[in-house]
Amino acid sequence: MSEPVILVERSEGIAIVTLNRPHKMNALSLELRRAIADTFTVLEADADVRVVIVTGAGRAFCAGLDLEELGQGTAQIGRGQSWGDAAAAMARFSGPVIGAVNGVAVTGGFELALACDLLIASTQARFADTHGRVGLSPAWGLSQKLPRLIGLARAKEVSLCGNFIDAATAERWGLVNRVVEPDALLPACRALAESMLSMVADFLPHSKKLMDEGYGMNFADAMAFEARTSLAYNNQVTASDVEARRAGVIARGQRQTGR
Repeated sequence: MSEPVILVERSEGIAIVTLNRPHKMNALSLELRRAIADTFTVLEADADVRVVIVTGAGRAFCAGLDLEELGQGTAQIGRGQSWGDAAAAMARFSGPVIGAVNGVAVTGGFELALACDLLIASTQARFADTHGRVGLSPAWGLSQKLPRLIGLARAKEVSLCGNFIDAATAERWGLVNRVVEPDALLPACRALAESMLSMVADFLPHSKKLMDEGYGMNFADAMAFEARTSLAYNNQVTASDVEARRAGVIARGQRQTGR
């Protein structure tokens, strides 16, 4: 019996989703793309899962589209056959998605990483956009997301040259939040997820939506959107809610500041 192309481990509000084609460097076959889409659809429907961590089995995060499969004509090129469903399903997940980039993230794999809300990279992580070397155009948002993360000139260097950038450069450019040693990668991601889970339960999807939708607007519209959305949210919070949470806020602040 063949191994599943995705592994899912659920524990205390966190799901770890592992791309599981290590012999192919987790290349995005049609089966894997569909499995990613199906997995995130299931996780979004699971009220017990509030944060997802995405990583790759073996030495790669994801080597991009399965070019061997595409070259044989066994999977359609273009938006048919779930071409865009994986990143779209990730975007529809209402809670935070943390990318644990354990190795190379290339082209479609790079786009998959950019579909995460934030990235923690192993020192072994490498990023490359080789769309131009294959002759395919990005379809999961790389051409729009990357310039917004690292600046237009740097994004052009990445995409128009097709060269790898290492984890240290990715951190310096603001592509990843931080870089850790390989054995610390999943623990670091889990620690972040646990911090997120300590928030008020409905705040995570609210805040993620507030930032994501506002980021796509001009500044004035985004400020108005925040005022409108936050007023509706805050009107549901009572004085007793604040009082019940106050002691926990103070205690956590004291622990984190050493006071």
